[in-house]
Amino acid sequence: MGNFQEATALVRRSETEFDAELDPQWSVGGKLHGGYLLAVLGRAAGELTPAHPHLTAVSGSFSAPPDAGPAQLSVEVLRAGRGLTQVRARLAQNGKPCVEALLTQGLLDEADPWWSGIEPIDIPPEEDCVPTPVRAPGAAFSVDLMNVIDQRLDPRTVGFAVGKPAKVGVISSWQRLGDGADWDPLSLLVALDPVPPVSYDLGLSGWAPTVQFSAYVRRLPAPGPIRVRMTAGDVGGNRMDEVAHAFDSKDRLVAQATQIAGVRI
Repeated sequence: MGNFQEATALVRRSETEFDAELDPQWSVGGKLHGGYLLAVLGRAAGELTPAHPHLTAVSGSFSAPPDAGPAQLSVEVLRAGRGLTQVRARLAQNGKPCVEALLTQGLLDEADPWWSGIEPIDIPPEEDCVPTPVRAPGAAFSVDLMNVIDQRLDPRTVGFAVGKPAKVGVISSWQRLGDGADWDPLSLLVALDPVPPVSYDLGLSGWAPTVQFSAYVRRLPAPGPIRVRMTAGDVGGNRMDEVAHAFDSKDRLVAQATQIAGVRI
């Protein structure tokens, strides 16, 4: 089982350049997971911002899918302020740019929100939800990510697995890191890009490659599992938007994300 800390570990080559060994376990259908790749970039950004150790926001664009194995990262501090540091980071492989992101680093705490208009997820208890397998019966590809993430889907949203999608554009789940570690601002990026994509609930199975992904981390999550709700807004032109909200064991919103993904039937 892959450890998230090890899977995002870096070797420093210079003040602003790093080497990474991209872990094949953090993949879906042989393609490295988008949230995982942004977490690797976030790890590099944090190396340059010791006064602001926590990722608070990221906007990433995916121009080419990297393979598992060696990759190179470059990081540039755009502005270092009292409360936040803004960073640009790029992940490349064999000289080819693959992922580029703008990141905002800050200092998060566990304080409750002053106000929130986003209701926590209504989902059955974790033990009553459906474990996500590495390879579902009849599936054309494996989801190796499920070797390192313990994900349990709301049984009301898994009709797609038997050819009866609910077609409401919502999939909810419980999630834990497979090694038992607690969630943190970087690993939450993986949770905010869950599988299967919400298009499955609309009867559109297949690959949904991330084109652009923006996430905000609101506070440090409490220990324990998180609950993630992903919803679809608009599907068309071989694209869809997905919105994810993650809540911790204290029912607090800890992170949210919006992405544009391809629809590949």
